[in-house]
Amino acid sequence: MIQDFYKYQAQTSPHPLAMEVSHAKGSYIYDTTGKKYLDFVAGVSACTLGHQHPRVTNAIKDQLDKYAHVMVYGEYAQDPSVLLCKLLAENMPAKLNKTYLVNSGTEATEGALKLARRVTGRSQLISCFNAYHGNTMGSMSVMGFEERKQVFRPLIPDVDFITFNNEEDLQKITSKTAGIILETIQGGAGFVQPFDGFLSKVRQRCDEVGAMMILDEIQPGFGRTGKLFGFQNYDVVPDIVVMGKGMGGGMPVGAFTANEKHMDLLSHDPKLGHITTFGGHPVIAAACLATLQELVETDLMEQALEKEKLFRKLLVHPLITEIRGEGLMLAPMTESPEITNKVIFKCQEKGLILFWLLFEGRAIRITPPLTLSNAEIEEGCGIIIEAMNEVMNEM
Repeated sequence: MIQDFYKYQAQTSPHPLAMEVSHAKGSYIYDTTGKKYLDFVAGVSACTLGHQHPRVTNAIKDQLDKYAHVMVYGEYAQDPSVLLCKLLAENMPAKLNKTYLVNSGTEATEGALKLARRVTGRSQLISCFNAYHGNTMGSMSVMGFEERKQVFRPLIPDVDFITFNNEEDLQKITSKTAGIILETIQGGAGFVQPFDGFLSKVRQRCDEVGAMMILDEIQPGFGRTGKLFGFQNYDVVPDIVVMGKGMGGGMPVGAFTANEKHMDLLSHDPKLGHITTFGGHPVIAAACLATLQELVETDLMEQALEKEKLFRKLLVHPLITEIRGEGLMLAPMTESPEITNKVIFKCQEKGLILFWLLFEGRAIRITPPLTLSNAEIEEGCGIIIEAMNEVMNEM
């Protein structure tokens, strides 16, 4: 299989990890030799309830027994999709009450950018340096990392950038600005959190000039920071919320949510202002609905904050300079990308899956399933400390 993997499947990097996966369950992934790996990454924040969670799996099977794809998005009323959008509205601020279901986070970003332009009649978009919002052309246009996008230019015009947490830069938001898009917590940049009321100041500036505030919740969303969405920790309500990854319980999905009055603008002048064949797919929506129900009906979100405390207690080592993030979106930082690489590879050899962040090479990604047990946290942190001891001895 590994030979065919390299021969027939397009790669995203020169040296993928290339684990040959047999199966996965709970917090563990098993390779074809029978070796098991404790998963501290959860498919890069996607498997919110771990692998093969019974509620999600049963929802998928039950929906498959009824019907799968029947019509392009938005034409038929399909129970899983409708119930999902309704439950989202019930668990979000009142003005965020209508959701457009799509296939991925980057498509949700595209829809949100289009909606900001449609609502305001303006063209300028503002993003942040070191931002990541997806990898299609529009999403890449608001990526704040030139090295990753230079070879794909020209991208969409009239995009400007500010520095996250820099209040002075907010004057760049003007009456020409359609919208500003920010990650509630910057992911690829190293799990950088907003401070000193930065998000509230963005909200105030947008209100002053009539610009749309878009918050990207693709990584913090769905319970990872102790709330359903990260912005709920910062006393701010955006105009548009972009989501994906964790909402599907491991299935491919994205969505953007806004006020009904604004969202309805995509249905006329022109019609089909945004369109997707498979958005709202009933099987995917069933998985999303089961995931959301599990989160709002249990205390898993509250547990994320208690589990964070355990991680911080156990991950104390001379190679760790700080631990960024919140809840189960954590990034222990080392002094160099070389140290981080050695730790990640050693941990994989020892049966623990860790990963990298896009733009911050010193960061070690820890974004496990919210269902991770305290015993599994202790097991994994023990492996990290063991690997770090070995790296330090080699230094």
